[in-house]
Amino acid sequence: MNPEYVVSKSKQDEQKKAAVTEEMKRMQRLPPNSAYASHRLRVLNKIHHLLSLQRSTDQDGELELLFSGLHL
Repeated sequence: MNPEYVVSKSKQDEQKKAAVTEEMKRMQRLPPNSAYASHRLRVLNKIHHLLSLQRSTDQDGELELLFSGLHL
């Protein structure tokens, strides 16, 4: 794997992680009984978890699908 690709991907992951963290904070300010906030927090937690792992190609695909569905 190209070292420049790894660095670029790492930077992208850090930017995504920051965006996910900000969105999680925003969701936590919503009412705790909000179905929307609860579901979105579950998805955000899944994304955060996948971003912290060494991912397979399948997991990268799943992560991109989750991320694109959030419109962050």
